[in-house]
Order: sequence, then C-alpha cells, then structure tokens
Amino acid sequence: MNTLIKASLIRALWTFCEVAVVTIGTNATFLSDVNWMMVLSASVLGFIVAFLKCIATGLPEVEYAKHIYMNAEEPDDAEVQDDE
Repeated sequence: MNTLIKASLIRALWTFCEVAVVTIGTNATFLSDVNWMMVLSASVLGFIVAFLKCIATGLPEVEYAKHIYMNAEEPDDAEVQDDE
C-alpha cells in the first residue's frame, strides 16, 4: 500500500475518533441520550473529509520521510568504527 494512502487512512481514522468523542460529549449527558446515528454520520463525514484533504494536499510527515530516505547516505568506512 502506498505510504501516502496508509498515512492518510491513519489520520482519517484519528479524525473519525475525535469527531465521535466530541459529538458524544456535546450531545448527551447519559449513554441513553446519545444520538448514535448523528455520531456515526458526523464521524464518517469527518473521516471522508480528512482522507480527501490528505490525498489532495499531501502530508508533511510523508514528505519528510521521503526526503530522509531518498537523501540518506551510506556511512564512510572511516566513520564506522569496529571494536576489535
């Protein structure tokens, strides 16, 4: 799986959970008062928006990781010290 898609799905799932917590917290005092359909609807919408935004704009952590891995240099023999 593409790194950008995997990171976007993780971020979107995080957003899903955050929206669910906020919606439950502002919607009800007791568990029986929670409008679960509204919680699910708002959370799914947050997931979709977060995922599409990440795909459209990219993620800084993915770009940083690409930069690090693409520009990584092998250490010189002089830098590697053996304890012999």
